[in-house]
Amino acid sequence: MDLGFAGSTAVVTGGSKGMGLAIAEALAAEGASVAVMARSRAPLDAAVTALRAAGAPDAVGISVDMADADSITDGFAEVSKRWGRLNCLVHTIGPGDGYFEQMDDAQWEAAFALGTMSAVRSIRASLPLLRSADWARIVTLSAHSIQRQNPRIVAYTASKAALASVTKNLSKSLAKEGILVNCVCPGTIVTASFTEVLKDVLAADGLDATNPADVMTWIDDNFHQPCDLGRAGLPEEVASITSYLASRRNGYVTGATVNVDGGSDFI
Repeated sequence: MDLGFAGSTAVVTGGSKGMGLAIAEALAAEGASVAVMARSRAPLDAAVTALRAAGAPDAVGISVDMADADSITDGFAEVSKRWGRLNCLVHTIGPGDGYFEQMDDAQWEAAFALGTMSAVRSIRASLPLLRSADWARIVTLSAHSIQRQNPRIVAYTASKAALASVTKNLSKSLAKEGILVNCVCPGTIVTASFTEVLKDVLAADGLDATNPADVMTWIDDNFHQPCDLGRAGLPEEVASITSYLASRRNGYVTGATVNVDGGSDFI
């Protein structure tokens, strides 16, 4: 299926690793010119190398601190100078986690700065560029925890719930301009950072944190929230649906919250 990315431009925030990088690589393979935004230079440079190999010879990595409003503004100013327009923005940034009683006000504010306000600021900065393109899409990444609560990630989930609400409202306000806006809610996805954090925990139970089936076994044993397919997901499985929603081929899906979670007990 031709998704219509040939000659298009795309920004993926958080695009230097994990799901963000998988999405950026998918867009590059479809023919988009891709800019990835993240804070650290070395992962950005590695991502650019991967994107060029995937099919985007003019891929660029832009160092942006998504917790800083001025840095976000500067990052999109660089996009404007480079391309003058933008066909799609995919926002993948998320905050850390923690139990309610472990978190002070500063940690809550940091969670919302990354989980919600980074998207608000990125969309605000990108709208003039999106409006300059002949077609435009916005996709945000929320989380399935906004529908299936987990006390371990209370501020993360709250910020992502706010993001989902912002996304839905934007789909309504931007529909008259033909800008389609959707939200993807990944379930448990086996990324390199996920594996690094939990490898010792799973190993203590005789499980492999790189094995999607083992990861879901651990989740079922500890949280009693298994998915229907019986395994965790992979970054490329989030990337495939995100790429469609961000594409010109998507002509009529807007305002949707799409679960990518292997099947669950919520809508």
